Amino acid sequence: MSDVITKAQVITWLENCAALLETQKAYLTELDAAIGDGDHGLNMARGFGKVKEKLPSMADASIGSILNTSGMALISSVGGASGPLYGTFFMRASTAVQARQELEPMDLVKLMEQGIEGVVQRGRAEVGEKTMLDALIPALNALKSQLEAGAGLSDALDACVAAAEAGVRSTIPLVAKKGRASYLGERSVGHQDPGATSATLILGLLRDVVKGSGVS
Repeated sequence: MSDVITKAQVITWLENCAALLETQKAYLTELDAAIGDGDHGLNMARGFGKVKEKLPSMADASIGSILNTSGMALISSVGGASGPLYGTFFMRASTAVQARQELEPMDLVKLMEQGIEGVVQRGRAEVGEKTMLDALIPALNALKSQLEAGAGLSDALDACVAAAEAGVRSTIPLVAKKGRASYLGERSVGHQDPGATSATLILGLLRDVVKGSGVS
């Protein structure tokens, strides 16, 4: 595989996100029903469905424009916390790549850094508070450290997704500190965070598409 991420792969990734989140809608909603409003799966499926509707008109756009348009679609179509947080992630990520037509491995690091910074500012959260950041920040750290150590993009993405998956598992014993789940206090212990789960699904799809195993 190439160590460059193409615009076509970015589009395929977003299409695959819409398809997978539709199939995982009930699972994510079940997770959210235990500690939240019970609408995370529905919201994510609807939001990425709107993103998919925008993609055919984006064939000639830059990667930055595609990500920015995706973020705006999520914010405008999804209620609750997930729309603004994921929308902010994509819109902020777009500023790191702007007019690029393909991405080098470290561009992906910059993209994730900007996106996560936006989520941190919007949600006022940090690692250990039972949110999507418990998956995203370890994933970013693993990706960056692997690339800086000289790993290829394939191995770095494997490490990135493995760190996100470990991050998801780490949310189970945590007490929620943010959002609706925080109202439960100690009763939130023992439940997996739905936002960290959806973030990990999305990262896994990016890895699969870049490695050539994703299905468009």
